[in-house]
Parts: sequence; structure tokens; C-alpha cells
Amino acid sequence: MKSFFNILLIILVLSSVFNCKKSISNKTDPNNKWKSLFNGENLDDWIVKINGYKLHDNHLNTFRVENGILKVSYDQYDSFTDEFGHLFYKTPYTNYRLKLQYRFIGEQVVGGESWARKNSGIMIHSQAPETMLLNQGFPLSLEVQLLGGVSEDEPRPSGNLCTPATHVEMKGITITEHCIMADSKTYYGEEWIEAEVIVTKDSISHFIDGKLAISYSNPSIGGEFLDSTSKNLQAKDGQALTSGYISLQSESHPIEFKNIQILEY
Repeated sequence: MKSFFNILLIILVLSSVFNCKKSISNKTDPNNKWKSLFNGENLDDWIVKINGYKLHDNHLNTFRVENGILKVSYDQYDSFTDEFGHLFYKTPYTNYRLKLQYRFIGEQVVGGESWARKNSGIMIHSQAPETMLLNQGFPLSLEVQLLGGVSEDEPRPSGNLCTPATHVEMKGITITEHCIMADSKTYYGEEWIEAEVIVTKDSISHFIDGKLAISYSNPSIGGEFLDSTSKNLQAKDGQALTSGYISLQSESHPIEFKNIQILEY
């Protein structure tokens, strides 16, 4: 009987220790702080801005939700005539990790630019959607450019950096090129791909399928496309860019997004 109680006591102690560790793990595990930006049902909390159309005008149902997937679709378009669009999340962010899955599907809509085939992006540190002009194709932002392969002899890595109305530094040197290619593979199919962005005070890194694609620092306002923004933004030429909105791009090729999550620091 004494032996039975000793065994019972050991079991109770081990159970208590396990539960304590589990509780501590739950409190310290950063994964518990991930927030979903997309509810899988509708575009609540998102704001549409399409070139040539007023804020909130989701022209021809370009952005939509079907079967839990956020889709950019052109099945109601006869042709594409520069209706470049952006779907903004309602809240600006400063320091965070953002991750999502995406895939290109189908064919580009008639009229789309050749460079826009299997081309989309995640815009970060973007200007507020309500500050975009009626006829403004791209927001002042940093673009995590998402590309897909279109021919076997043309590498098109994903996770590149494009800089509409912005500059960045790489290894202490100011970069004025509009697009800087990333060190990542080319994806030719319609498979789901994970993109992640880590944004800290003055350093940003892009990851594709868990692998570092490109890093840069000290983003600022300026350069190509700044003259297509408002006079108020043009007056901020040279200022540091330390926060902003997140948006998903529509550039004429159908694309799908899911599992859009953010972890704030």
C-alpha cells in the first residue's frame, strides 16, 4: 500500500510540473500573438483603391473572397486599361512579421502589360489609402514583389524589392534603382508559396518559402514615382519611412492569397 501511494505521489508531482511548463510555454510562445488579417469570409477591414476609381470602388469585383481564399480576378473585365489596384488593410504598422501564402493562377487578362504577367506584390510602409490620388497607379511604399516564371530560359525570382517613390540602403549604400532582384528561385506552376516579411525599426527582410531573399535598411521617401503622388507627399522628399499600411496588389494577372497573419513587436 505504501508503495502504491509513493507511485501516486510521483504521478501527481510529474503532472503538476508538466502542466506548469505547458502554462509557461503558452505565455511565452510568440506564435500565440499572431493575428489573422483576413477572416476567410469577406473583405471586412480591407480598403480598395483602384487606379481611376474612387476609394472603396471595387471595380468589376476585382478583389473578392471565394471558398476562404482572397482572390484577385479579372473574369468580369473585357480588357485591362491600367486598372492597377491595391487592397489595403485598415491599420498601419511599424515593427512586425507578416506572412501569407500566394499563388498565380490562370492567364493574364487581355491588355495587361507584358511585365505584369505573373506579377503582383505586397506593399509595406505604404501611404494611407485615402491619400492616394484618383489617377495614381501605385502607392508610395516598399513592394515585396511576387513573380512567377513564364519561360524556362528567363529566371524570375520572387520576393524582390521595388521602390515606388522610395529609396533604401543596402550595405550602407543608397539604392535608387526601382527594382532590386532577390536571391530566390523561380516558381513556374500554380503551387502555394509562402512569403514573409520581417520589419524592424530600420531594417527589413523578405523571405520566400522560409529562405532569405533580400534585406535592406533605412527606407526613405523619394525617387521614381514620387511626382505621381500628392503635393503633400512630394513635400516629404528625403524623410525617413518608418511605418505605414500593408496592401495586396492587382496588376492584371489573377492571384490568390490565404493565411494572412501578422505578429507585432
